[in-house]
Amino acid sequence: MKFDTWKVVLIVFACLMGPYFAFPNLISEEKRAWMDENLPSFIPTHAMSLGLDLQGGSHLQMQVDTKTVIADRLEGMVSVVRSTLKDEKIGLERAAVKGNSVIALLRDVSDADEAVKQLQLALGQGITVDRDGAELTIAYTPQEIQNFEKQAIAQSIEIIRRRIDETGTKEPIIQAQGTDRIIVQLPGMKDPERVKELLGKTARLTFHMVDVNIEPTACMSGQAPLTVRCLPMNEGGMQLAINRRPLLTGDMLVDAQPGYDQTSRSVVNFRFDSIGAKKFADATRNNVGKPFAVVLDDVIITAPHINEPILGGSGQISGNFNVETANDLAILLRAGALPAPLKVVEERTVGPSLGSDSIHAGRNASIAATILVMAFMFWVYGRTFGLFINLALVINMTLMIGLLSMIGATLTLPGIVGIVLSIGMAVDANVLIFERMREEIRAGRNVMPSIDYGFQGAMSSIIDANMTTIIAGLVLYLVGTGPVRGFAVTLVIGIITSMFASIYVTRLIVVTWVNWRKPKTLPL
Repeated sequence: MKFDTWKVVLIVFACLMGPYFAFPNLISEEKRAWMDENLPSFIPTHAMSLGLDLQGGSHLQMQVDTKTVIADRLEGMVSVVRSTLKDEKIGLERAAVKGNSVIALLRDVSDADEAVKQLQLALGQGITVDRDGAELTIAYTPQEIQNFEKQAIAQSIEIIRRRIDETGTKEPIIQAQGTDRIIVQLPGMKDPERVKELLGKTARLTFHMVDVNIEPTACMSGQAPLTVRCLPMNEGGMQLAINRRPLLTGDMLVDAQPGYDQTSRSVVNFRFDSIGAKKFADATRNNVGKPFAVVLDDVIITAPHINEPILGGSGQISGNFNVETANDLAILLRAGALPAPLKVVEERTVGPSLGSDSIHAGRNASIAATILVMAFMFWVYGRTFGLFINLALVINMTLMIGLLSMIGATLTLPGIVGIVLSIGMAVDANVLIFERMREEIRAGRNVMPSIDYGFQGAMSSIIDANMTTIIAGLVLYLVGTGPVRGFAVTLVIGIITSMFASIYVTRLIVVTWVNWRKPKTLPL
């Protein structure tokens, strides 16, 4: 029945933090932006953002082509096999990808054992090397393939997030689903087609020398040698023969920005890291007067001639760009290349009118639930103790909204359901406490012991009941996705704030009232 001063200060401070952090939800986004720019950083400006089902937007389900990842790995394995056997002076007839493995044919069957040993050392764990005479079959283990697929999904999610952040979309929801799919939700997105175009491009940028000895007609007729690749130009569709091995790759870029050339045409200015700058300088120095191709996703964007060595580590990509396409290409290059192509397998668009209806219905439900619960508490426990419960309920709601705002939670329709449910559950602990007080009064105890035993006797029941709900909420969060997680977050936060409000706030209110009024009986 006594509170130390420091406990009172902490409880009051915590209660004030609720409306402090919940306040930004009452003002417009423009005013929050002004506050963020002009007020000190300790002034809260974060509000709960609305989810896709409340403010409208786009929902995309994308499939990652993980087979491409494995194919790229196998192509890289071919290069390692050739270089390893060459270093060990083991004769190799040929090495090529066949299915999900690499087939290497040795010139001398007597070198097979040594070749198996050296390849296992060079390729490391996660591969198998089978021998059949002079033919070696090198393949990844199923576990290693599964690891590659998981890495591709994780890397794709990160690059998708970077690309979407560059467009200015706020609070996107990006998460894996199953083994090869990614869910992308874009609340408030007004131009989903542009985002689909950005996400659908792998953005694999490479720089190749053009083989001027091979005429475009040889590419069109399929008579080009295997040492080159024939790729179409972005403008006109004419095919050029380029060397298979790239001079540089896009992962050496450190920056890319849209700009204009001397004729005011839109271009993309890029800059390499130190290694890329050196390679770019060497390549341009050794190939002055020759054309080189800038290739994006197997399409030649431009193929200019090298007029002089480019030593600064920066360059310019020109083509048939306008301001928007140049900016989109710069975004793709800055975000990096996807490890595998993405394909949109499901698309849904939620209109803002449906979202406004949900907000309206959720607000009405919350208000109705609060009024009915408060009225019921006044009816059951009278004016004084009904007021105590309802005061704790209001504090609980402000704490819950303040916490959700502080962590930047996204409010969805299931989240509103969680809030409404928390309002009803918030008074459960106080009901247990006050009912225990009634039992003590009926047993003939005085005011002070009845209050003390009421709080102590109900404590174990309160903790047990709320902990089971918190465990269920945590399980929903861990195994659920999207809206289920939103419901779990609001439910768990509502339970935690209701326990604080019921155990500490209500007790402080009751003790303060008793010390002030010194009642002979409890008006329960």
